[in-house]
Amino acid sequence: HINPAQAAQPGLVYDAGEIDYVKFLCGQGYTPKQLNLITESNFTCSEETNGTVWDLNYPSFTLSTSPGNSITRVFHRTVTNVGSPVSTYKAVVNAPPGLIIQVQPSVLSFKSIGQKLTFAVTVGAEIGNSMISGSLIWDDGVHQVRSPIVAYASLVE
Repeated sequence: HINPAQAAQPGLVYDAGEIDYVKFLCGQGYTPKQLNLITESNFTCSEETNGTVWDLNYPSFTLSTSPGNSITRVFHRTVTNVGSPVSTYKAVVNAPPGLIIQVQPSVLSFKSIGQKLTFAVTVGAEIGNSMISGSLIWDDGVHQVRSPIVAYASLVE
């Protein structure tokens, strides 16, 4: 269920700006000409700007592997405090069997509105021939900021 009133006061947001998307496109192998068509700037990719799909600052986490294999991936995220100036969020992890989720740090303490803090989520999954999902919730007692975590097996053709 969606509660629009809560959406207006999320507490935390996952910001992604233009440079985040450019890094993502560089990591996907876009050429300077292709980047220019999208960004209308003369941006060129380098080893330092090549991003990965799993580090785009989205509030969701997805990983895939071939059926019967296990996989572990580390995701890096940054959240911005848009709630109470002084607030502490604790990580609440919901992981079904077959999914291991670790969050570092597991507590985010903010001292001001607009402050950004970074964390890492390590997800390990052993997947048969299906999909499993869990979640990470940042909870400060008022706001519950939920991020879905999905691992699935895909056949590589």
